[in-house]
Amino acid sequence: MSDEEETQPTDDQKIEIAKWFLLNAPAGEIQYIAKDMKAVLQDETLYTTAAAVAFPLYNKSHMICLDFPDRSGEVMVTPFSEIGENEYLDPRTAQVAFVDHVNQVCRRARPANDEELPTPYIEEYRYALDIEVTKYVSEAYPKGICSVYCVNGKDVEEPGMDFELVVVISAARLRPQNFCNGSWRSIWNVEFKDEAQFVEVRGTLQVGAHYFEEGNVQLDAKHECKDSTMLMSPEDSAHSVTAIIRHHETEYLNSLQTSYSKLSDATFKDLRRKLPVTRTLFPWHNATQFSLRRDLQKSLGLEKK
Repeated sequence: MSDEEETQPTDDQKIEIAKWFLLNAPAGEIQYIAKDMKAVLQDETLYTTAAAVAFPLYNKSHMICLDFPDRSGEVMVTPFSEIGENEYLDPRTAQVAFVDHVNQVCRRARPANDEELPTPYIEEYRYALDIEVTKYVSEAYPKGICSVYCVNGKDVEEPGMDFELVVVISAARLRPQNFCNGSWRSIWNVEFKDEAQFVEVRGTLQVGAHYFEEGNVQLDAKHECKDSTMLMSPEDSAHSVTAIIRHHETEYLNSLQTSYSKLSDATFKDLRRKLPVTRTLFPWHNATQFSLRRDLQKSLGLEKK
């Protein structure tokens, strides 16, 4: 067997490599990566196998939004809206979308069943929070999208038991013609604790950016935060929780802006060592006097006599 045959990756390794590239595609760029993967693999079966795994994971992690076929609404593809294989719930329209992950389209929709929806009591809180968050997102994020899901306790019918809602916010600014794409994603777990009359809010915020004009620079920043408020009526709770979300997201965005304003003056300079470990500047003007081979021979006692 030749050396070339020995170093060739197996089909399983090719699939894993293709999956890695697809899953790590920047926001809005997975279809470009998919096209390149097809050309590199030159095997439709291998590509289809990799894409069938990678695309659903990518779509859910980036929380993409798809229109229903009849334009009656839109559905966010998230881990919280997933109710079955390729089925995703839109709580606003009470519809379930059947998603083609690889082509990133909604093929058809059906009305949600009663067991797939929260009780009227929980829906009051979900609906009120959805209204307030939608107002906030429309003000804060151009072309931003959001949704609110009940992930725990959706069968609670009256006060006295705990339940949990999740707010998801996604916004993308895709400008491939200008060699830059960016995305914002935030997930807010909102736990309503009835006995303590307390609402705990936990957020995970993620910013991604890709600049690729005559280069390839990516940013992936993540931040977690925690806050709380009192359990009140659906409308009052919605106002309070949305105020918390607004405060923490604004604070994080401002901190990022401050950090980036210092990049050129501080961070980039600190990336390069001012002096080598010898604390002596390297004499670039007379570099020919050095020989790595000669220095090694000397240190090992192998110099020729």
